[in-house]
Amino acid sequence: MQKAVLEGLLFVVGEDGLTLEQIEEVLEIDEGRAKELLMDLKKDYEEEDRGLRIDFLGNRFKLTTKFEHKEYYHKLIENPETNTLSQAALETLAIIAYNEPITRIQVDVIRGVGSASIIRKLVAKGFIKESGRSEAAGRPILYETTNEFLDYFGLSSTADLPKLDEILQDVSKEEDTEADLYKSRYKEN
Repeated sequence: MQKAVLEGLLFVVGEDGLTLEQIEEVLEIDEGRAKELLMDLKKDYEEEDRGLRIDFLGNRFKLTTKFEHKEYYHKLIENPETNTLSQAALETLAIIAYNEPITRIQVDVIRGVGSASIIRKLVAKGFIKESGRSEAAGRPILYETTNEFLDYFGLSSTADLPKLDEILQDVSKEEDTEADLYKSRYKEN
Protein backbone atom coordinates (compact mmCIF):
# COMPACT_ATOMS: atom_id res chain seq x y z
CA MET A 1 0.00 0.00 0.00
CA GLN A 2 2.83 2.44 0.78
CA LYS A 3 4.14 2.12 -2.78
CA ALA A 4 0.71 3.04 -4.16
CA VAL A 5 0.50 6.03 -1.78
CA LEU A 6 3.98 7.14 -2.88
CA GLU A 7 2.91 6.95 -6.52
CA GLY A 8 -0.15 9.08 -5.75
CA LEU A 9 1.97 11.61 -3.85
CA LEU A 10 4.37 11.95 -6.78
CA PHE A 11 1.42 12.50 -9.10
CA VAL A 12 -0.19 15.11 -6.84
CA VAL A 13 2.95 17.23 -6.40
CA GLY A 14 3.65 17.18 -10.15
CA GLU A 15 6.63 19.25 -11.26
CA ASP A 16 7.50 20.19 -7.67
CA GLY A 17 8.55 16.64 -6.86
CA LEU A 18 9.29 15.25 -3.41
CA THR A 19 12.45 15.16 -1.34
CA LEU A 20 13.44 11.97 0.41
CA GLU A 21 12.73 13.71 3.72
CA GLN A 22 9.17 14.58 2.62
CA ILE A 23 8.53 10.97 1.66
CA GLU A 24 9.81 9.80 5.05
CA GLU A 25 7.69 12.36 6.89
CA VAL A 26 4.41 11.85 5.02
CA LEU A 27 4.61 8.05 4.98
CA GLU A 28 6.06 7.97 8.51
CA ILE A 29 8.89 5.66 7.48
CA ASP A 30 12.67 5.67 7.81
CA GLU A 31 15.13 6.57 5.05
CA GLY A 32 15.88 2.95 4.17
CA ARG A 33 12.20 2.11 3.64
CA ALA A 34 11.68 5.31 1.61
CA LYS A 35 14.58 4.39 -0.69
CA GLU A 36 13.26 0.83 -1.01
CA LEU A 37 9.79 2.08 -2.03
CA LEU A 38 11.29 4.50 -4.55
CA MET A 39 13.46 1.79 -6.11
CA ASP A 40 10.50 -0.63 -6.30
CA LEU A 41 8.32 1.99 -7.96
CA LYS A 42 11.15 3.06 -10.26
CA LYS A 43 11.60 -0.58 -11.31
CA ASP A 44 7.86 -0.88 -12.06
CA TYR A 45 8.07 2.18 -14.31
CA GLU A 46 11.04 0.77 -16.20
CA GLU A 47 8.77 -1.82 -17.80
CA GLU A 48 8.28 -1.32 -21.53
CA ASP A 49 4.50 -0.99 -21.22
CA ARG A 50 4.73 2.01 -18.88
CA GLY A 51 4.71 5.63 -20.06
CA LEU A 52 6.18 7.25 -16.98
CA ARG A 53 9.38 7.02 -15.01
CA ILE A 54 10.79 8.43 -11.79
CA ASP A 55 13.66 10.88 -12.11
CA PHE A 56 15.80 12.58 -9.49
CA LEU A 57 15.93 16.22 -10.59
CA GLY A 58 16.82 19.25 -8.53
CA ASN A 59 17.22 17.16 -5.37
CA ARG A 60 13.65 15.88 -5.74
CA PHE A 61 11.98 12.76 -7.04
CA LYS A 62 9.52 13.46 -9.86
CA LEU A 63 7.23 11.55 -12.18
CA THR A 64 8.27 12.30 -15.75
CA THR A 65 7.37 10.97 -19.18
CA LYS A 66 9.67 8.61 -21.03
CA PHE A 67 11.98 10.34 -23.48
CA GLU A 68 11.49 7.62 -26.08
CA HIS A 69 7.80 8.58 -26.39
CA LYS A 70 8.42 12.29 -27.03
CA GLU A 71 7.26 12.20 -30.69
CA TYR A 72 3.76 11.25 -29.50
CA TYR A 73 3.69 14.06 -26.94
CA HIS A 74 4.63 16.53 -29.66
CA LYS A 75 1.82 15.22 -31.88
CA LEU A 76 -0.66 15.76 -29.09
CA ILE A 77 0.50 19.31 -28.41
CA GLU A 78 0.55 20.22 -32.11
CA ASN A 79 -2.86 18.68 -32.89
CA PRO A 80 -5.40 21.52 -33.42
CA GLU A 81 -8.21 19.45 -31.88
CA THR A 82 -6.32 19.04 -28.61
CA ASN A 83 -4.86 22.52 -28.76
CA THR A 84 -7.91 24.23 -27.31
CA LEU A 85 -7.77 25.84 -23.89
CA SER A 86 -9.99 24.62 -21.07
CA GLN A 87 -11.79 27.02 -18.76
CA ALA A 88 -9.19 26.24 -16.06
CA ALA A 89 -6.34 26.95 -18.49
CA LEU A 90 -7.90 30.27 -19.53
CA GLU A 91 -8.40 31.21 -15.89
CA THR A 92 -4.79 30.34 -15.05
CA LEU A 93 -3.52 32.20 -18.11
CA ALA A 94 -5.52 35.30 -17.14
CA ILE A 95 -4.12 35.23 -13.61
CA ILE A 96 -0.58 35.02 -14.96
CA ALA A 97 -1.16 37.72 -17.58
CA TYR A 98 -2.59 40.20 -15.07
CA ASN A 99 -0.05 39.45 -12.32
CA GLU A 100 3.18 38.56 -14.11
CA PRO A 101 5.73 37.61 -13.02
CA ILE A 102 3.97 35.25 -10.61
CA THR A 103 4.76 31.94 -8.92
CA ARG A 104 2.66 28.80 -9.23
CA ILE A 105 1.84 28.99 -5.52
CA GLN A 106 0.47 32.52 -5.99
CA VAL A 107 -1.66 31.27 -8.89
CA ASP A 108 -2.92 28.41 -6.70
CA VAL A 109 -3.88 30.85 -3.93
CA ILE A 110 -5.82 33.06 -6.35
CA ARG A 111 -7.57 30.12 -8.03
CA GLY A 112 -8.12 28.18 -4.82
CA VAL A 113 -6.96 24.94 -6.45
CA GLY A 114 -3.69 23.43 -7.63
CA SER A 115 -2.44 24.62 -11.01
CA ALA A 116 0.77 22.65 -11.56
CA SER A 117 -0.52 20.50 -14.42
CA ILE A 118 -2.23 23.43 -16.13
CA ILE A 119 0.94 25.52 -15.89
CA ARG A 120 2.93 22.63 -17.42
CA LYS A 121 0.45 22.51 -20.32
CA LEU A 122 0.60 26.27 -20.83
CA VAL A 123 4.41 26.13 -20.88
CA ALA A 124 4.26 23.24 -23.38
CA LYS A 125 1.87 25.23 -25.59
CA GLY A 126 4.26 28.19 -25.43
CA PHE A 127 1.78 30.61 -23.81
CA ILE A 128 3.85 31.10 -20.65
CA LYS A 129 7.51 30.69 -19.75
CA GLU A 130 9.78 30.64 -16.74
CA SER A 131 11.12 34.13 -16.15
CA GLY A 132 13.39 33.64 -13.19
CA ARG A 133 13.14 32.84 -9.51
CA SER A 134 11.30 34.63 -6.72
CA GLU A 135 13.21 35.84 -3.67
CA ALA A 136 10.62 34.06 -1.48
CA ALA A 137 11.56 31.01 0.59
CA GLY A 138 12.51 28.11 -1.65
CA ARG A 139 13.04 30.49 -4.57
CA PRO A 140 10.00 29.31 -6.57
CA ILE A 141 9.88 29.73 -10.34
CA LEU A 142 8.29 32.90 -11.71
CA TYR A 143 6.06 32.66 -14.79
CA GLU A 144 5.10 35.25 -17.39
CA THR A 145 3.31 35.26 -20.73
CA THR A 146 5.12 34.89 -24.05
CA ASN A 147 4.92 36.48 -27.48
CA GLU A 148 2.96 33.39 -28.60
CA PHE A 149 0.32 34.31 -25.99
CA LEU A 150 0.13 37.84 -27.37
CA ASP A 151 -0.11 36.56 -30.97
CA TYR A 152 -2.78 33.99 -30.11
CA PHE A 153 -4.99 36.61 -28.45
CA GLY A 154 -4.19 39.38 -30.94
CA LEU A 155 -2.48 41.67 -28.45
CA SER A 156 0.57 43.84 -28.98
CA SER A 157 1.39 43.77 -25.25
CA THR A 158 -0.23 42.82 -21.96
CA ALA A 159 -1.12 46.51 -21.58
CA ASP A 160 -3.80 45.79 -24.24
CA LEU A 161 -5.61 43.40 -21.89
CA PRO A 162 -9.04 44.63 -20.80
CA LYS A 163 -8.92 46.53 -17.53
CA LEU A 164 -10.10 44.44 -14.59
CA ASP A 165 -12.48 47.10 -13.28
CA GLU A 166 -14.21 47.18 -16.70
CA ILE A 167 -14.62 43.40 -16.63
CA LEU A 168 -15.99 43.52 -13.08
CA GLN A 169 -18.50 46.22 -14.10
CA ASP A 170 -19.67 44.06 -17.02
CA VAL A 171 -20.05 41.04 -14.73
CA SER A 172 -21.94 43.14 -12.20
CA LYS A 173 -24.34 44.38 -14.93
CA GLU A 174 -24.96 40.80 -16.09
CA GLU A 175 -25.70 39.68 -12.52
CA ASP A 176 -28.13 42.60 -12.05
CA THR A 177 -29.91 41.70 -15.31
CA GLU A 178 -30.16 38.04 -14.27
CA ALA A 179 -31.53 39.06 -10.87
CA ASP A 180 -34.14 41.32 -12.52
CA LEU A 181 -35.17 38.52 -14.88
CA TYR A 182 -35.55 36.15 -11.96
CA LYS A 183 -37.70 38.58 -10.01
CA SER A 184 -39.89 39.48 -12.97
CA ARG A 185 -40.48 35.91 -14.12
CA TYR A 186 -41.31 34.44 -10.73
CA LYS A 187 -43.72 36.77 -8.96
CA GLU A 188 -46.03 35.47 -6.33
CA ASN A 189 -49.75 35.63 -7.13
